[in-house]
Amino acid sequence: MTEPAPPSTELLARDRRLQQGIDGYGVGTWELNLATQELACSATARKLLGVPADASLTYDTFISLVDPDDREQIALALQQSIEHGDKIDVMYRVAEKDRPSHWLRARGGVVHEDGASYLCGIVLDIDQQKVLEQELRLQQGQLRSILDTVPDAMILIDGRGIMRFFSRAAERMFGMSEREAIGQNISVLMPRPDATRHDNYIDRYNNTGERHIIGIGRIVTGRRKDGSTFPIHLSIGEMESGGERYFTGFIRDLTEYQQTQARLHELQAELVHVSRLTAMGEMASALAHELNQPLSAISNYMKGSRRLLAGSTDPNTVKIESAMERAAEQALRAGQIIRRLRDFVARGESEKRVESLAKLIEEAGALGLTGAREQGVVLRFNLDPAHDLVLVDRVQIQQVLVNLFRNALEAMANSDKKELSAGNARVADDMVEVTVSDTGSGLPEQVKAKLFQTFFTTKETGMGVGLSISRSIIEAHGGRMWAETNSAGGATFRFTLPLAPVGDLTDA
Repeated sequence: MTEPAPPSTELLARDRRLQQGIDGYGVGTWELNLATQELACSATARKLLGVPADASLTYDTFISLVDPDDREQIALALQQSIEHGDKIDVMYRVAEKDRPSHWLRARGGVVHEDGASYLCGIVLDIDQQKVLEQELRLQQGQLRSILDTVPDAMILIDGRGIMRFFSRAAERMFGMSEREAIGQNISVLMPRPDATRHDNYIDRYNNTGERHIIGIGRIVTGRRKDGSTFPIHLSIGEMESGGERYFTGFIRDLTEYQQTQARLHELQAELVHVSRLTAMGEMASALAHELNQPLSAISNYMKGSRRLLAGSTDPNTVKIESAMERAAEQALRAGQIIRRLRDFVARGESEKRVESLAKLIEEAGALGLTGAREQGVVLRFNLDPAHDLVLVDRVQIQQVLVNLFRNALEAMANSDKKELSAGNARVADDMVEVTVSDTGSGLPEQVKAKLFQTFFTTKETGMGVGLSISRSIIEAHGGRMWAETNSAGGATFRFTLPLAPVGDLTDA
C-alpha cells in the first residue's frame, strides 16, 4: 500500500497563514480525540480557556474549567454529536483564578479520518455579546414594567392588523390574556360593524397613505372578551421596523369618566331642584311674615268700620255690615293660611348622614368652580383629614358651598389677584368650622350688616335669597354662619357644622 505523500512546503505555509489569520481575530481551534480523550487547542483557544501553553489537556481537564451549571449541557451536546452526527453549538462559562467567569461559544462536529474519530471545531469569546444581551433584557424588562404600570392600555399591531404586543392594562381592560391576544386580529376587540371594516381601513391606508385616525384621538367603542362593550378613547401612532409598518394604539377606558359625568349632571340637577325648593320656602316664609301684618290691619279696620256703622240710619247699613264681616273673616282666614305655611316651612326636616367634608367640597367645587382656572383663579384647599366626617344633609351643605364658591368667583371677576381658598378646623369638641375666602372687593360695613337679610343683594340681577337660605340651612344643622373682611382685602365666609358622633362613625 502506497503511503500518502507528505504535505508540500506550500500547503504547510498556507495552513500556517490560515491559523495565524484565525488566531488574529480571536478565534481558537480545538480537536478532541474520541479514542484517547486528548484535547489539542490552538494558542488562542488555550488563552480563552485560561490554560498555559505547555499544559497537557484532556476532556476531563476541559470540563473542570467549565462552570458547574453549564457542564451538563456540554456533555449532552457532545453525546448528541457523537451518536447522531449533530453539529455542536454551545455557549458556556469558564472561570479563571484571577478573573471572573466569562462566556465562550464552541462550534464544531465529528470528523472521521484514517479509522479514527475526532471532534473538531472553533471557540470564540462572546462575553461582550452576553453583556449586551443582558443590558437589552434589562431595558426590555424596565420598559415592560413601565408599560405594566401605565393605566392606559397599549396594543401593537402589524400592517395586517395582527396583535404583536398586549400590555397588562390591556389584559385588565379587555378581559383577555396576552397569550390569547397575541396572533389574533385586532378586530376581535371591536364590536360590529367596526370589526368587519377594520382590515379595509388598514388596506386603504397602506394603499393611499390617507390618514383618518392616526395621530388623532377619538372616542370609539371597545369589545371585551365576554362580548360586552364600553366607551374608550383611542390614539394611534405609527412606526417602521425592519421594513415593516406597525401601529401602536393607546386606549383609555371612559366608563368611569362617563359615569362620573352622569353623576355630576345628576348631582347638579338635584342641587338646582333643592335650591329652588329652598328658595321657594324662604320666599314663602318672608312673604308670610310681610303679608301677615297688613292682613291683620285689614281685619282690624273692618271691625272698626262695623262699629262706626252701628248708629247709622242708612237702609243699606245691614248689608254693609254683613259685607264687612265677611271681608274680616276672609282676612283672618288668609292670615291663618299664611301662619300654617310658615309653620310648614319652619318644620322642614332634612336627612342627615355621616359625610366626608373633603368630598362635599370636592363635588361642590366641580359644580361651583367651573371655569375658575380659565379665569386665572388659583384654588387652594387646606383640609384637615382628622376632622373630616360631619353629620349633615349632603345636598343642602353642597348647596351652601356652591353658593359661596360662585359668589367668590363673581367677587373676583375684576381683581388683579385671584385666589380662592377653602379649609376646615375644629373649633369645639363637637363642631368644625369651614372657611371660604377670596381676594375680591371685600365687604363694606353697610353691606355686611344686611348681608344675610332676605331679598338684600348687591347684584344687578340677584334675588337676595342665596345667603339667607345658606344661613337657614346652617342654623338648621345646629351651626352658625357669618362673614368678615380678610387680610387680603377680600371676603371670608365661615360656618360651623356638627362633627359626626363616635357612635355614628362606628355604624358607618
